[in-house]
Amino acid sequence: MSLPSADTANHSHEQVAFIGGGNMASAIIGGLLKRGTAASQIQVVEPWNEQRAKLLRQFAGIQVHENPGEALASATLVVWAVKPQAFKDAALQTRFHTKTAVHLSVAAGIRSDSIAHWLDTQRVVRSMPNTPALIGKGVTALFARGAVSAADRLAVERVIRTTGDFIWLDDEKHLDAVTALSGSGPAYVFYFIEAMVQAGVDMGLSHEQAHKLAVGTFVGASELARASDEPPELLRARVTSRGGTTYAALTSMEQDDVKKQFMRAIHVARQRAAELGDEFGAA
Repeated sequence: MSLPSADTANHSHEQVAFIGGGNMASAIIGGLLKRGTAASQIQVVEPWNEQRAKLLRQFAGIQVHENPGEALASATLVVWAVKPQAFKDAALQTRFHTKTAVHLSVAAGIRSDSIAHWLDTQRVVRSMPNTPALIGKGVTALFARGAVSAADRLAVERVIRTTGDFIWLDDEKHLDAVTALSGSGPAYVFYFIEAMVQAGVDMGLSHEQAHKLAVGTFVGASELARASDEPPELLRARVTSRGGTTYAALTSMEQDDVKKQFMRAIHVARQRAAELGDEFGAA
């Protein structure tokens, strides 16, 4: 896994354009500004009036446009932060203004073949981030088409590392698995936190107490897993004494096939990611 670099130099020649100005775009813009990118180097195309006004309030000095236009011609990197169903129309409206840029997609499911076709360029990087990127704790998988140069990759990395860690993939098909595992993964964590909080309340704790304990447990266990060289199976075994409380809980989960059902759910998410590519991709 690639870790954030200490290099925070301001690459003044770079101009970054965002197509779509929602949460993920805002997370990246905020990270870029913190790392020294000038607001004048950033522009956003966002059709919704309310969201455009919010962006201008949040990030003073950036350029915000209602529609794609000639201003995009200066962009050296274009970040596609639109919903999958809106990607094709947005690309066909934008393609004539961004021919010299490298393109980075953060849209789920849309394959790079489709993106390259719609934009009439092979300089396409497809990615799958996740929502912890909003606080700089995300993890993103990246896939680059063959025409993407080493310099293009570095430009993409400078943008993505503002959101957390990243990895490069050699095969695009693995992005569907990434989508199911880490892209959707935060929701799984929140789901288990929700269950733990409810169980705590059912057992007499206040909601505040149960929430603090549940969230703190996930944070601590995750940091322990990150810091340890031991696999999660061994870490789990170290807190599972036969006949004890953890053993009783895990035995109950095994009897209910929780792990098997959870793994099945992730496979279902992977299948849906593939379907999105079929549903919204190029003919």
